[in-house]
Formats: sequence, structure tokens, C-alpha cells
Amino acid sequence: MAAGTQKQTPTREAVPDPEVAHFLAIPWCAAQLAATPDLVFEKCITRTPKPQYEEALMAQTLNRPDAIKAYAVFYSQPANPQDLLTEVGAFLTLGPMVNGWRGICHGGIVMTIMDECLGQLAAINRHRGVAPNAEQMTAYLNTKFLSPVRTSTDGTTVMVKARITKREGRKQFVEGHMEDANGTVLCRSEGLFIQLLAKI
Repeated sequence: MAAGTQKQTPTREAVPDPEVAHFLAIPWCAAQLAATPDLVFEKCITRTPKPQYEEALMAQTLNRPDAIKAYAVFYSQPANPQDLLTEVGAFLTLGPMVNGWRGICHGGIVMTIMDECLGQLAAINRHRGVAPNAEQMTAYLNTKFLSPVRTSTDGTTVMVKARITKREGRKQFVEGHMEDANGTVLCRSEGLFIQLLAKI
């Protein structure tokens, strides 16, 4: 499934992308999705390799069964298709190749995941055609670690939720958190993303 071209719901009969199917088979993920109105659920845009190695960290380096086994995003479609999407969620399944301590995700990878997921708001809005088609970069990302992010050889799934808190010209302020299957919040992040005036 090409990212952004097909809606997926927990009851959809069509065969979904394997990463989407992975999360639909996890009961707590399916329950979260079932509670999301006007659901769009799809493989993350940044999981697809690009010709010039853009987004290679998520698309290639960490895109392996023992690192980030699967990664998909979900959100409620705005009632007006021209409205900006202000909230997005994501599921990621983490394997042992992202470990710092045994069975615990490296803190730097946790921050990478938060940076990635908070940045999805701008990426999805660009893809939807409701935001300027311009690159953005992280100006800052402050993260508070609350509990270890567990990993396992079979893969441990976490959920990230992110939302826009304020926009000022080219600046977009965002916040989000990561939680586990029990709803325990593992970390919180807040950051600033700035739209660039020219391509890097």
C-alpha cells in the first residue's frame, strides 16, 4: 500500500500492508483504532526508501525485524479535507537491536522515535496538500523519560501520540507522549519544528 493512498480500518476486508496488518492483529492496538473516528491507518510515509537516501534512518537503518519491526500511523480525517491535521498517533514494534541496556530501548532511539512521530504532523499535512510543500527541521526537542521503554526478541509495541500546540509563521510547536500496552506513559516530548525557506 502506498502511504496516504488507502484508508485502513480494523474491519476492512481488503488485504492491508503487512505493517498495518501487524498492528491490526494486536488486540490493544485494534481497540485503540476502533475508538478512532473517521480513521485513516496506514504504513508510515518515512518507511519507504527514497532514491537519495532521504529518511534512510527510518526507511532502511532501523527498518528491520529486530530493530523497528513495524511502524504505522493513524489519525481522524478532518471533517473539512482542507483543514490542517492537528493530532496523529503511531504504533511501533521494537526489537533488541534498538537496545541500550538489555531489554530496554536506548534513550537516543526513544528521542529519535519521538522526533520522527512529532514530525509526522507536518509530513502528513504536506502529503494531504494542506501545508506548504517545504522541508522542515527540528529546532529543539525536549524529552522527559518517565519509565523504561521495553523491547523483546519478539517485538514490543508502543504507541506515540502527537499534537500541534501552536503555529507562528514557519514555526510549528508540538508535543507528544509514548505509552505502552497498559497505558503507562513512558516519556513526554515537546518541540519546535521550523519550515525551511529553501531545500537543504
